Amino acid sequence: MTTKINDLRSALDYLRTIPGQLVETNVEADPRAEISGIYRYVGAKGTVKRPTRLGPAMIFNNVKGHPGAKVAIGVLSSRARAGHLLGCEPEKLGFLLKDSVSTPIAPVVVSADQAPCQEVVHLATEEGFDIRKLIPAPTNTEDAGPYVTMGLCYGTDPETGDTDITIHRLCLQGKDEISMYFVPGRHLDVFRQKYEKAGKPMPISISIGVDPAIEIAACFEPPTTPLGFNELSIAGSIRGEGVQMVQCKIINEKAIARAEYVIEGELLPDVRVREDQNSNTGKAMPEFPGYTGAMKPAIPLIKVKAVTHRRDPIMQSCIGPSEEHVNMAGIPTEASILGMTEKALPGNVKNVYAHCSGGGKYMAVIQFVKKAPPDEGRQRQAALLAFSAFSELKHVILVDDDVDLFDTDDVLWALNTRFQGDVDVITIPGVRCHPLDPSQSPEFSPSIRDVGISCKTIFDCTVPFGLKEHFQRSKFKEVDPAKWVPELFKK
Repeated sequence: MTTKINDLRSALDYLRTIPGQLVETNVEADPRAEISGIYRYVGAKGTVKRPTRLGPAMIFNNVKGHPGAKVAIGVLSSRARAGHLLGCEPEKLGFLLKDSVSTPIAPVVVSADQAPCQEVVHLATEEGFDIRKLIPAPTNTEDAGPYVTMGLCYGTDPETGDTDITIHRLCLQGKDEISMYFVPGRHLDVFRQKYEKAGKPMPISISIGVDPAIEIAACFEPPTTPLGFNELSIAGSIRGEGVQMVQCKIINEKAIARAEYVIEGELLPDVRVREDQNSNTGKAMPEFPGYTGAMKPAIPLIKVKAVTHRRDPIMQSCIGPSEEHVNMAGIPTEASILGMTEKALPGNVKNVYAHCSGGGKYMAVIQFVKKAPPDEGRQRQAALLAFSAFSELKHVILVDDDVDLFDTDDVLWALNTRFQGDVDVITIPGVRCHPLDPSQSPEFSPSIRDVGISCKTIFDCTVPFGLKEHFQRSKFKEVDPAKWVPELFKK
């Protein structure tokens, strides 16, 4: 890829040069449920309720109630498109991210005049200030919202000075208030708790509409990126230069300089709000497993101090259960598993795919190579390593290297012809997983003692080494089909 991508605009410009990767509409669309409702049919896929499809990213140029603003959605809702934007073959994205973790390039700070995100400044002290009017944040369903779903939240540990950036569920609650949901264990929440213990507000910036490399890098989790590891350095490695940051206008924190929008605020100590206080539906937004999350009765609150943005800003959004979440969460998951298995079992794991049915978090397919008799059994060790590399993983399917792990039909073929349930299922009950899995409750299974605990399962669909010669796939003559049907096989 020769095109330089360093922000959302350059990413969209690049997609415009690739047929079928981006569509735009000038027809007015309402951010309240309509934008997500439209994109469900255009290109959401993932765990979205059917009918849906994998399709292009989309830009809405005429957003109801927000003159001059646009909304982009689905920028990463295709693995092929993620490959285009990161300059990598789709099948090798996990390897790209794994290598980028090992070769980090730290972010750099630029001056305000070099930061497009501060071209326009709105202060909370100004008359009429209202983030709900300034930011065209969509509601993904009519149940609750509006939500910022692609906000890069950036904060600093008050004791060590370490920084962290992650994406969180952010609900616009009032003219200058945003609720923030933390999945237990997130690093920013560790920082917040330190501020709260000291009775101080925590400065936090929320950057919206950034380089897709930043969005994917921000989704890494421990142990690959431990506390104190700045995931922005992974994006820097992908691009070959440090991500540009800028000092915020009001709060003592930095933000992504080339973002479309930046929200500057403070997490207030000992203040909690009910997430659905405006809708009273008991619901939040649709989450990656494909279900609408339940509202949280008491979550932290951000007091907004300022909103800055580019001229003619582009809001970026994501449908929670879409393929976009699969790629943002799943490719770092693959990288984490590849990194750990490569160290312990060099040469055995050929590739990993965080399957879309698990939202990029719950399921991994591992392609394992058995080269010699001692490799028998190591495939299951690889699965155990995968659970260690990514704690929110629930299921691992092991397949041989002649199975296309990105082709679900091929994976299910292995399940049907190389698997026996009485000997090839390995269960590990009572392990902490991800709290948004609705089956993780004592009511669902008596083995579950608390919400958020799962039975992790390995499905070993590999052929025993001593039987490999009896499981050879039918061999066909190698030909170049382009000779007969060139229109189908253009190079």
